Amino acid sequence: ILNFKEIDNELVNIIVPFWKLIWEKENPAIDQKTRYLLSLANGVGGGRYRQATRELIKGYAAGVAVKELDELFSMFVWNQGVGTFASEIGPSPLFGAYMIIKNLEKKGKSRSEIVKDLVEQFGEKNPAVGTVYKGKK
Repeated sequence: ILNFKEIDNELVNIIVPFWKLIWEKENPAIDQKTRYLLSLANGVGGGRYRQATRELIKGYAAGVAVKELDELFSMFVWNQGVGTFASEIGPSPLFGAYMIIKNLEKKGKSRSEIVKDLVEQFGEKNPAVGTVYKGKK
């Protein structure tokens, strides 16, 4: 939403209420964890790994289990194909964040510790995931 403000304030006035309708709806039929998983999967399907990585982190913070992520990543192999998974998804920040979750859970770290680590590594400061153009310094 930040980038739209750079274009046109009227555009922001349209997009912000639409965003609120989708993400802040009262009594939504689809629970928040599922919304994050759907958004993650749609990001992958559209090749938007930045978005997918952010949705993975939000979903994990909301309580998505590693077993759910395992099934979802298996579906990515099935739906996107082995080649796409191997060359695009596997080396992406999305898969890196997923592996961090799996590995840190195996080591017994708490969900809150893992989320903190994910935000540090894959937050807006990471140019592979951030949504604001920073340019070269």
